[in-house]
Amino acid sequence: MPAYLVVHTERRGDDQLIEDPNLTVEFIDGWVLFKDRDLIKDNRVAIAIPATQVRRVERVDEPPEERAEGA
Repeated sequence: MPAYLVVHTERRGDDQLIEDPNLTVEFIDGWVLFKDRDLIKDNRVAIAIPATQVRRVERVDEPPEERAEGA
């Protein structure tokens, strides 16, 4: 399942972990947009964060081979 850790620029220790099987992330026009790829609507944005408030976004889910070994 896709999982992203959002590390904020000023809120130290208040980072967010966002997980969803249908989640994608895009960086557009000064925004970090988390979208649901299964929504039928044109605007599939689930979460929008101004890029100036984000230090980095890390994908932190397990690679497929690690999940298979643990199963």
